[in-house]
Amino acid sequence: MIVLPPCRVPGVMSAEVSIIVPVWNGRPLVERLLRGLRVQTHPIAKILVIDNGSTDGAPEAAEALGAEVIRMGSNTGFSRAVNRGIQESRTEWVGVMNSDVEPAPDWLERLLEAAQQPGTWFAAGKILNATNRQQIDGTYDALCRGGCAWRVGHGRTDGPEFSAARDIWFAPATATLYRAELFRRVGLLDDMFESYLEDVEFGFRCACLNYAGRYTPAALAYHVGSATLGRWHAQVVKRISRNQVLLLAKYYPVRLLVRFAWPVLLSQTLWGFLALRHGAFWAFLHGKISGLAQFSTERHGSRHLRADAGRIAGIVRETERDINRLQRQTGFDWYWRVYFALTAGGAD
Repeated sequence: MIVLPPCRVPGVMSAEVSIIVPVWNGRPLVERLLRGLRVQTHPIAKILVIDNGSTDGAPEAAEALGAEVIRMGSNTGFSRAVNRGIQESRTEWVGVMNSDVEPAPDWLERLLEAAQQPGTWFAAGKILNATNRQQIDGTYDALCRGGCAWRVGHGRTDGPEFSAARDIWFAPATATLYRAELFRRVGLLDDMFESYLEDVEFGFRCACLNYAGRYTPAALAYHVGSATLGRWHAQVVKRISRNQVLLLAKYYPVRLLVRFAWPVLLSQTLWGFLALRHGAFWAFLHGKISGLAQFSTERHGSRHLRADAGRIAGIVRETERDINRLQRQTGFDWYWRVYFALTAGGAD
């Protein structure tokens, strides 16, 4: 375990924050987000809209609402857009938001209160479904031994299980606040991931280096979700499927791949069945082939990032137990019911 000294930060009201918003079309959603940011109870020093080649006037609308727009010229992916924004920001705090999010007026203030606690490097709040505000869109992420992630609470009715603050390793980049110093210590988002699971990969890196975050349910935001392509669009499925493999390539040494071979095979196969049910099996298969083709490249390029096998096993066991506990409390999804039934309830 690597333990580094905590950063020293000023009080909440004096904290300077930049907000980074990657954009690819969706002008009405971008306008709604920017209006929500303009009425935050904590002032925002700079809003950076990183445009990935929009054609519907979204960047022009953002400029009209006071945002600074950086035009990438084409769709470079979520990771590259966020990284460009981080490089352009000069504040102590950096928020990353999807363009289809609407924050509550005190969203940023609540996140700052949580993130400035000792030993905390980032903070995420409770994200509710924009069309059904009694339903959880996401809270924080958890990863199983097989390399597949669950956005905790997704699709569940909001309740006490999701209303307790807690320490976390994985925060969704849907709407999260980070110390800028964190990116200098652990690096930027992995460009190879492009979009989807890039935030899980970043969280894994932070966890390996013992940089924890905080889930604070008082920080509310509302998310349309999959507004660009749709949740089971072929490109979405292909990228998620590929990035599940790249996560294993980046963080699992050979002995851990052998040790967790059954959970890995099972979780990835079950995800393929989900894709099949939604008519996206070929996209799933193409994603796995692409991930395997890039396996050695990602593994070689990230060798210096991996912690020892014991540390990695401890992280995934811890978050897998969290998945099992919450699934038991709120009712099992089909995927997790089968996964835990065939892995002895998460026992190693």
